[in-house]
Amino acid sequence: MTSAPAPPATSFEPVPDGSVTSPRGFTAAAAHAGLKTDGALDVALLVSATSCATAGVFTKNAVRAAPVIYDADLLSERPGRIRAIAMNARVANACTGPEGLAAARAMAQAAEQAAGLPPRTALVLSTGVIGVPLPVAPIAEGLRAAAAHLTAAGGTAAARAIMTTDTRPKHCAVRFETPGGIVTVGGIAKGAGMIHPDMATLLAVLTTDAVAEPATLQPLLRRVGDRSFNAISVDGDTSTNDTALLLANGASGVDPGRDGAVWKLFEEAVQHVARALALAIVEDGEGASKLVEIQVVGAASEAAAREVGRAIARSTLVKTAIYGADPNWGRILAAAGAAGVALAVERLTLQAAVNGEWLTLAQGGATAHPDPERAHAIFRQKTIRLRIDLGLGRAEAVVWTCDLTPDYVRINADYTS
Repeated sequence: MTSAPAPPATSFEPVPDGSVTSPRGFTAAAAHAGLKTDGALDVALLVSATSCATAGVFTKNAVRAAPVIYDADLLSERPGRIRAIAMNARVANACTGPEGLAAARAMAQAAEQAAGLPPRTALVLSTGVIGVPLPVAPIAEGLRAAAAHLTAAGGTAAARAIMTTDTRPKHCAVRFETPGGIVTVGGIAKGAGMIHPDMATLLAVLTTDAVAEPATLQPLLRRVGDRSFNAISVDGDTSTNDTALLLANGASGVDPGRDGAVWKLFEEAVQHVARALALAIVEDGEGASKLVEIQVVGAASEAAAREVGRAIARSTLVKTAIYGADPNWGRILAAAGAAGVALAVERLTLQAAVNGEWLTLAQGGATAHPDPERAHAIFRQKTIRLRIDLGLGRAEAVVWTCDLTPDYVRINADYTS
C-alpha cells in the first residue's frame, strides 16, 4: 500500500499485507474481463462465509450511478443479509438510464450465481468512465473466473482490480485483543481523481469479523466517514459512484456492542483503517507531488472546522501555490473566508510546519512577517502541515489534500481516450 503518514500510535497490531480478507470468514479473487486494455485485473469478487450486517454511505451528487441506486435499495431492504460484493473498473455504469440499473442488477445476479449465493445478497461497485454502457457478459465471465479461485489472500488482488488512474493499490488491516478474543478490521479502497468530501470517485470496502447489527454499524460508518473519506480533497469534484461499505460477519464471535470500552476500541480500529486508506488516496492524487494536512482549531463546532478545512483543501489557488512551493498565506486565509462560516478576521492565526516545527505565517488576520527562507523551505517539502486557529472555540477538525500539478491536467484532458 502507498506510504501515507502513519495514524497516531494505538494498541492495534498491523496485519502484514492486510486487506478486506484479513478478517476471518472473508475470501476474494480478481480476474481480467477485458475492460482494461493492458490485460490487468479489472473485476473482483469479495465473499463472506456467512451473512453480514452491512452499512453504506453514498455520494451526495444528485446524478447517482446505477450501482449506487441498486446498493442503497438493497441495503434498505436487507442490511443484515449481504454475502458478497462484485466490483469492476473502467466503466462507471453512470448516466446509463434504466438499462444501467438493469445491468447493475444483472452484475449482482452473476456474482450470486458464480459464488453459489442466495438471490439479493450481493452488492455491486463500479468505477471508470461515465456514460458508457456496462458490458455485463464479460464482467459475468470475469466474476465466474474469480469465484473459481476465491482465497483468504485475495484481498490485495481485489484492491488492484478496482484501480483506475490510481498508481498503486490501497489496502490495510489491523487486529486487536478483547476479553472475548481477537477482532480484525480490514479494508481496500480506490481513488485518485474526482476526490472531494461527500465523497468522490472513491470506492471503499471495510470488513470485520466482529459481531454487529446494521442499526449500530450505520451511524458508526457515518462518523468514521466524516473523519476520513469525507475529510480528503484532490480536485473539488464529487463523483456519481462514491461508495463506502462496512461489512461485519461475526466470525470472531466477539460482540463489541456488549461492552462500551470494547465498542470504543472497535470504532477506533475502523477509524484507523479508514484514515489510512483515505490518506493513501489523497497522497495518490492524480499528478500529485505533495501531501497537505490542514488542521483547523479554535472553531465553534467540529462541523465549522471541517468546512473551513474543506474550503482551503479545494482552493485551486492554494493547491497551485503548494505545487510551486510558494508560501502565499493570503490565499489560504482567503479560502478560509469563503467557507461560509462566520469568522473573526482579527482572531485568525495561520502556521505551517514540517518535522513538528511550526512557523507563524499570519497572526490577527495579518502578516506575521515570517522568515522568507524558512517559509519557502517548509513549502518545498513533500508533506506540509498547515494549522489555522479561528480563535472562536475549542472544536477542531483535520482535512487532507494534495497539490495541483500540470500532470493532473494531462491525465484528465484525455481521460476517455
